[in-house]
Amino acid sequence: MNPDEPTLPHPPPCSPAQAGQGASMRPPSPSGEGAEWGRIASRRSDEVRRRRLRRNRILATSMLTAMGAVFAATRMVPEPGFWTSLIQSGAEAGMVGGLADWFAVTALFRHPLGLPIPHTAIIPTNKDRIGRTLGRFVEVNFLTPEVLFRKLRQLQVGRKVADWLVAPATAGLIAHSITSALPHLIRSLRSRDLHDFLQRAFGEEFSRPDVAPLLAHAIRLLTASGEADVLFDRAIDVAIRWLKDNRAQLDKLISEHSRWWIPKAIDRRIASAIMDGVTEVLAGLQNPESETRAKFRAALVGLVEDLLNSPEQRQQVNNAASRFLAHPDTRAWLTSIWNQLCNAIVEDLAQPESRLSISLEKPISLVAQTLATDEIMQQHIDDAVERLAHLLINWRTEIGTFIADVVRSWDTRTLVERLELVVGSDLQYIRMNGTIVGACAGCMIFIATRALS
Repeated sequence: MNPDEPTLPHPPPCSPAQAGQGASMRPPSPSGEGAEWGRIASRRSDEVRRRRLRRNRILATSMLTAMGAVFAATRMVPEPGFWTSLIQSGAEAGMVGGLADWFAVTALFRHPLGLPIPHTAIIPTNKDRIGRTLGRFVEVNFLTPEVLFRKLRQLQVGRKVADWLVAPATAGLIAHSITSALPHLIRSLRSRDLHDFLQRAFGEEFSRPDVAPLLAHAIRLLTASGEADVLFDRAIDVAIRWLKDNRAQLDKLISEHSRWWIPKAIDRRIASAIMDGVTEVLAGLQNPESETRAKFRAALVGLVEDLLNSPEQRQQVNNAASRFLAHPDTRAWLTSIWNQLCNAIVEDLAQPESRLSISLEKPISLVAQTLATDEIMQQHIDDAVERLAHLLINWRTEIGTFIADVVRSWDTRTLVERLELVVGSDLQYIRMNGTIVGACAGCMIFIATRALS
């Protein structure tokens, strides 16, 4: 392991149950442990870069100082010979090379020795121009159809999305992301301020619901699918059963309203005749080919036409719906249902094994498996990504301007420190190489001069 590489803190460990179940996987929250882990990693990485910059800067300065010491020592020799002169020439040239590269590296970030020498402190002085150049560079070299579309086709985004979705842990992660956001969404929806806003914005629309067309289409659907006949038969069955179950009450009712002089046996026969007649009529209505059934279907068709085309009928239905929705008991009932539903969802999501989260995993897995084998759908994803890329290209000028504005807004001192922290360590090698190359060049020039003389 490289000792200069930052040692990142390990993320919080998961329990064996979490490791074995995709539904229990809990990625770190951006505002919680994950964000804190990222900040710690960034600070440690910066600290490693500072140590490396400090070490390389000391090393480069030490090499320059050594060259100066060697040059001073050789100058003190009374009668220097060939080797002494050679070393002296190399040290002298090494000092020149080291100083020149020190000046060049320092001039990038600040004025050398604090002196306002022209064409120094290049980055602070030209920060705005650097931002414009960077924005233009991204605009011209990255946000072009040739570059962007070619790269997107190479990536095969649809294939990669399918592979990611079909992974065993992905369905659990997606379900957890959805269920993690639901409690916050539900609490937001239950906010009194939001209710007041919705009442102000849409209260008038809610108070005038147009339910007549919806009711008409529902009746038409029931009629076309045959469900209306089923409901009619069920209603007849319920009526016949009620008559049979309440026969004694009907006998009592007829007896109470009968004349005092009519015998009780006659009352019972009258009640029996009425019950049998009504039951026979209802049983006859169960015949699908009966005239009554045909009239019932015709009445439904007429009702649908009235609800769709009759302004008076629509107005009556809508007024009834408005009165129903405006009634305090109705509002209290709807509010109670909404609160119970919200509480049930929040309580379920608070459980370690949330039924809602588990139920979401199955459809996500099915969609992932279908997408993994459906090349046409993958192509649709690729086409959608290309359309987004085309939209991005249309905004490339604005994106370049945005980059330039962001760079312009940066604090100059902070920008210089960050850039020096990132590349300054490598720039110190230029100083070291300049010192070594200068010394070697000085030795070669000395040898060549001696040889020619």
